[in-house]
Amino acid sequence: MVRLQKFLAEAGVASRRAGERLILEGRVSVNGAPVRVLGSKVDPQHDQVTVDGKPVRTKPKLYIALHKPRGCVCSRNDELQRPTIYELLPKEWAGVNSVGRLDYNTEGLLFLTNDGEFALRLTHPRYGVRKRYLATVDGKVGAETLGQFTRGVFHEGERLKAERVWLISATASQSVVELELAEGKNREVRRLFESQGLTVKKLLRMQIGKIKLGELKPGRWRTLTQTEIKTLLSEL
Repeated sequence: MVRLQKFLAEAGVASRRAGERLILEGRVSVNGAPVRVLGSKVDPQHDQVTVDGKPVRTKPKLYIALHKPRGCVCSRNDELQRPTIYELLPKEWAGVNSVGRLDYNTEGLLFLTNDGEFALRLTHPRYGVRKRYLATVDGKVGAETLGQFTRGVFHEGERLKAERVWLISATASQSVVELELAEGKNREVRRLFESQGLTVKKLLRMQIGKIKLGELKPGRWRTLTQTEIKTLLSEL
């Protein structure tokens, strides 16, 4: 059973707030009877819901894993006319939205879905879903810098923090560092290094929760399995 306004939102009829107005105006019926009480619940599998006499049908839920390539944005429309991730997907999936974002020059694992609740639970800071990144950095990164990342740094008035860090390799000219983050603030990995005067040359998101990028090639996508979806949600 789900709240009627949530059912309307997930069916694409209206936002939850607009759905509440439809209910209060008496324009929504369940099994032929008008419903004017907010908080009323319906069984999507068995109840027949109509708005202004027209049947409301739920849309199948989509859960997609995409290897976002470098050189594209996560917006639907870009004022600079740059390629977008949505151009990589079948046209019939126009209703999905990215779960969080990766910046233009960052590649790696990105989820897309039309399930708003799923997206919220993977992006809201209170759930702290862990994400792993592999950063290639100009210059040599030392142990003190990595320790600073796990203790937390301030950058542009905001506290940034890595949960765990690993130095994969380091030379005088280049270092490779793996990081695990829980909050996913805007450009957080790049800003962590910027706070220490270091520049990230290449950034790859390798993992979200327990779901890994694996062998998925840049620009390619696959649907998440039911087991993967349950695994992601069970971690919250």
